[in-house]
Amino acid sequence: MLVFETILLLLLGAALLSMLAGRIGVPYPTLLAVGGVAVALIPGVPRLGLPPELILALFVAPVLLDAAHDTSLRDLRANWRPVLSLVLVAVGLTTIAVACVSRVFLPDMPWAAAIALGALLAPPDAVAALAVMRSVAPPHRIRSILEGESLLNDASSLLVYKLAVTAVAVGGFRVVDAVPAFALVTVGSVVVGWLLAVLVGRITAPIEHPAIATILQFVTTFGVWIVAERLELSGVVTIVVFGLTAGRRASGSSRTSVRILSFATWETMTLVLNVLAFTTIGLQLGPIMERLDGGERATYPLYALAILVVVILVRLAWVLVYGASHRLSRAPGDAPRSWTATFKSGLLVGWSGMRGIVTLAAALALPADFPYRDFILLVAFVVVLGTLVVQGLTLKPLLHALHFPPDTIVEDEIATARSAAIGAAMQVLDGEPGPAAERLRHEYREALGVARAGEDPRTSSDNALRQRVLPASRHALDTLRSAGTIGDEAYRAVEQELDWLELSSRPAESA
Repeated sequence: MLVFETILLLLLGAALLSMLAGRIGVPYPTLLAVGGVAVALIPGVPRLGLPPELILALFVAPVLLDAAHDTSLRDLRANWRPVLSLVLVAVGLTTIAVACVSRVFLPDMPWAAAIALGALLAPPDAVAALAVMRSVAPPHRIRSILEGESLLNDASSLLVYKLAVTAVAVGGFRVVDAVPAFALVTVGSVVVGWLLAVLVGRITAPIEHPAIATILQFVTTFGVWIVAERLELSGVVTIVVFGLTAGRRASGSSRTSVRILSFATWETMTLVLNVLAFTTIGLQLGPIMERLDGGERATYPLYALAILVVVILVRLAWVLVYGASHRLSRAPGDAPRSWTATFKSGLLVGWSGMRGIVTLAAALALPADFPYRDFILLVAFVVVLGTLVVQGLTLKPLLHALHFPPDTIVEDEIATARSAAIGAAMQVLDGEPGPAAERLRHEYREALGVARAGEDPRTSSDNALRQRVLPASRHALDTLRSAGTIGDEAYRAVEQELDWLELSSRPAESA
């Protein structure tokens, strides 16, 4: 009961801190991590821990799937060069730099262990950055870059991390042996993720009960991760491909009531997992310090602070150098949708490198007998907490200081999507004479644009006619996304409006 009561108190405290963070304009991950440190320093607080093999699955799998489902492939394709420069080069440089610095500080540290430390520190966590930027409306292209990076760099860094951990277990490895294994794991994970997405989509599409469908979604999420692990593939890559594939399903491929309620549940659950993860970051301070002896206490924290500086500077330096080189050599018209377009954009992207849930989970998931595990845990804690505090608290002032011009890309795309949906509906109604069709024409134009989650659009007396109109609008919406005219953010916004219109026409079914 004590552990259960402690978890309830932590959730309550985290909820209150998140509310406070919104009021004072501080990113909630920063405040939660600091709050976790404060709790860890209270004498007698129970030590909460999870088996290492469960940590990545519990904290990472649902959050990655949710992010992948909402990621716009169009925006990824438009920004693939700068995204890959962050996913591959920035991650690689950070891994190498951290490994080399760690070996300078601790010459006896195996190279594989040093590389594992660099790999788990390499991927930035976009949760904190996006929590800040969504409140100040940054350019859409920068949000797209950070969302795509946070999705893909987890895969690249954790693949390196997994190979390094395996190398420690077997006593070493050669690069010529690791590259084919790396490629095989990647390709296998992509194939399995796609196949599972197609299979699960066909099985779950006919389900009409929202609660059952949502439960199956969560079971499937963890099941996909477990299947990948059992096949010795990458759970991260498999989950990302699974989510990207599932997110491309047509609007009419699932039940409207299922989609509305499951989206709300997923938003709540991913927030709870993030809250627990960032709170857990702070709670690790006590156990980490308890395992360090007196001599190590004097040197390890200093080494950790030095590595924190390295992690921040390597990313910032690469982003600025890459941006400058791209501006000097870019082809005409190549810059507007990329953060390489201006120095200001590069500075913001380079400073949005806060570490979080993936770094902490990967560090905690190391085997108990892993070389220098306590040092790695301390460094991971210092880097995560340090970036959340230093960069998290300064990102919003930096955004204001850079004075980005207003960006209306998403709003313009939503307007385009609404016009197409209304136009498709009007084509159906033009062949329907009489007052019912005229009434629905007026109502449709009014409701599609004011309907929001939680609001109940006006209903028509001719619900059967409406059920004929909505599929045409959904088809028009799917066509716009497939053609790349609109991104997934605009697509989801108008899809939700159509969902509420459909539910309002059959209240008995939606209930």
